[in-house]
Amino acid sequence: MLLEKARVRERPRRRFLLPYGLLLPAATLLGLVLGYPLVRLIVISLQDYGLRSLFTGTTAFAGGDNYAAVLSDPQLLPVLARSVGFCAALVLGTLAIGFGVALLLRRLGRRMRTAVTLCLIAAWALPNVASTVVWQWLFQPGYGVVNWLLTRLGFGDLTQHDWTTSPASAFAIVWLLVVWQSVPFAALTLHAGLSQIPRSYYEAAALDGAGPWRAHRTITVPFLRPILGLVTILSIIWDFTVFNQIWILTQGGPAGGTTTLGIWTFTRAFSRNDFGQGAAIAVVSVVLLVGLTAVYVRRLVRSGEDL
Repeated sequence: MLLEKARVRERPRRRFLLPYGLLLPAATLLGLVLGYPLVRLIVISLQDYGLRSLFTGTTAFAGGDNYAAVLSDPQLLPVLARSVGFCAALVLGTLAIGFGVALLLRRLGRRMRTAVTLCLIAAWALPNVASTVVWQWLFQPGYGVVNWLLTRLGFGDLTQHDWTTSPASAFAIVWLLVVWQSVPFAALTLHAGLSQIPRSYYEAAALDGAGPWRAHRTITVPFLRPILGLVTILSIIWDFTVFNQIWILTQGGPAGGTTTLGIWTFTRAFSRNDFGQGAAIAVVSVVLLVGLTAVYVRRLVRSGEDL
């Protein structure tokens, strides 16, 4: 009798621990892949880690000196404002164009929808370094296809125009590239959400006299709100840390006009060989990114509870 009671008590405990046991391998792998580099980054940010440390293998403890130097640097506010503004522009562009493509996919026939989906997957699967190099060729002065096409269309002689000579045009071509790379994921994810909305809802709205815009506002957007929140959070994480595209196209120029936190981290660490301050900038970037994501997740959860 006692043994049977012990077994009955043990079953709820096993059921309670089972999900954690299933998550343990993935959590351990993430801890090794992401946790150790993050801890190592924090340790380096607290050290006077420079070129001498690479040769001697010894580093002096700097405490908060690296953070004090970064926070008092006059470049911090312009770089931070530039990073946040560029991230916001990328996220808005990705969501707007991705939503439009998702709505277009819903209206296309099966064959055309399959063709467009394959094109989106191909664009999304292309490595960003390779696509950035191709993008650089397209906007190259002298023999770039974009300059040639704009010249043919009557926008003036732009064959020798260099798009990276001004921060506005440099950010424009980077924005086009990153949004082009991000739209496929957003479009396919939102299209999957749209396919789960029953068409009977739209038919009922049409019978009630609702137009396309009202049906979109009262049916489509509420149903897609969780998916829109997920795509927004992922876009913020990806776009806030954009590095390859900016570095290959502009290297933070002209005159630092396209320098974001990622570019500033790289140049401070590897151009000035001040790895301690570079690590400090990276830690500040991680804290800001976690803060932005936490605020948005909190608002998303609250909006879900109000529904």
